[in-house]
Amino acid sequence: MDGQLRVTARFRVPAAELRERFSRAGGPGGQGVNTTDSRVELSFDLARSPSVPEDLRERALRRLEGRLVDGVVTVVASEHRAQLRNRQAAAERLRELLAEAVAPGPARRRPTRPTKGSQRRRLDAKRQRGDVKKLRRSTGD
Repeated sequence: MDGQLRVTARFRVPAAELRERFSRAGGPGGQGVNTTDSRVELSFDLARSPSVPEDLRERALRRLEGRLVDGVVTVVASEHRAQLRNRQAAAERLRELLAEAVAPGPARRRPTRPTKGSQRRRLDAKRQRGDVKKLRRSTGD
């Protein structure tokens, strides 16, 4: 990993704060699958990283609490045969995960009153339904 992992305009993760671990990937891949360490685990210490702005850290820790182990988030990539492609896939996966975790939530809904027209339509529909039910009643013969 070289350079930085750009998560948002305010939040970039220096490569020095990322830890990569390599291991043998399972699944198909021919003779090389048993000898090549192509599976990549990319870890980032979200809780103790100095590069994360404090407000974003709180939001990300809250949203990722189920995925964190001692404040560290880890992603795995093993879908490609080449280690380099798996490194790129893991970096992209981590970037997307962090970007989603620090994104602001949706704007709060401001409650509004129903319009006069919608109130009138609702009451007309209720009245019409009541008339239909009234016509179905027996006359009591």
